[in-house]
Formats: sequence, C-alpha cells, structure tokens
Amino acid sequence: MTQRVELAIVMDRLAVDEVITEYAVAVDDGDWEAYRKLFAPNGRADYRSAGGIEGDTDQIAEWLAESMKLFPMRQHLIVNRRIRFGALDQHTDDTARVQADYVNPMRFAKEDDSDTSTSPDFVCGGRYAFGLLRTYDGWRLTEVVVEEKWRRLPERRPEAVIN
Repeated sequence: MTQRVELAIVMDRLAVDEVITEYAVAVDDGDWEAYRKLFAPNGRADYRSAGGIEGDTDQIAEWLAESMKLFPMRQHLIVNRRIRFGALDQHTDDTARVQADYVNPMRFAKEDDSDTSTSPDFVCGGRYAFGLLRTYDGWRLTEVVVEEKWRRLPERRPEAVIN
C-alpha cells in the first residue's frame, strides 16, 4: 500500500468515527435536525430491540423526539468501534460498516422538582450496527440497527409501613 492510500484510509476512519460521535451527541442533545443530516437519502434505523420502531430517518427522528421526552438527561457512550470498509476490509468502494458497543445512562423526567438528583435511574447497553456511504457531503449513515442486550430499571423502594 502506498502512503497516499494509507493516509486516505486513516482519514476515512476518522471521518466515519466522527459521524458515530455526532450521532450520539445529536440523540443526547435532542438535536433532531442534526440527527437527520447524518443520514444519506433513504437512510433507515431500527430501534425495535429497545422497544422502539423501525423506519426512515424522518419517522425515527419524530419517534425519538417524542420518546426521549421521558429522559431529559441522557448520555450515550459508544465504544469498541470496529470499522470495516468495503468488502473484506479492502478500501475498494465508498461504503463502511461499524459495529460498536454502547452504554446509555439516562434519567427519567420527574413530575415535581422535589428530587434534584442528577444520577441516572435507567441504564441500558448493547450493540449498534451502522452502515455508512461516502456522499458528496461526506460520510452519511444508511442504516442504524440497535441490539439492546440489557437494561437496568429504577429500583423500587419498599412501601412505608404505617402503624
């Protein structure tokens, strides 16, 4: 491989990694316009394993905007990113696949202001599968599939006993 090809691969890896980071930031910040811009035309996402829906970018962005109102505090941590370009990791075309694990601590919205804690009370984790395409505007998502593997819900507090 020439230095020019090696540099191109490094630059593509950085660009793809940035798209994945921007995805997490858009969801965490509730920036649904930025979320939509990360996708190529005809992009799709599938959140069914996490209790969500599958659909095109606009359907998913609308669903996320509504469902994330339950969690005003959220922070995706997307780690162990495995990036593969083209067929068999050869840099021969303008597609990429990313497999990445995630941990997602969130906090449920409270009905009153009596609980001022900011600690998460809902945490889930799993794996993302991202498909990307190089476009004239840079790398864009063609597919996002969430495979939720676990979740921890708030612990129930024992009811007070009144004598």
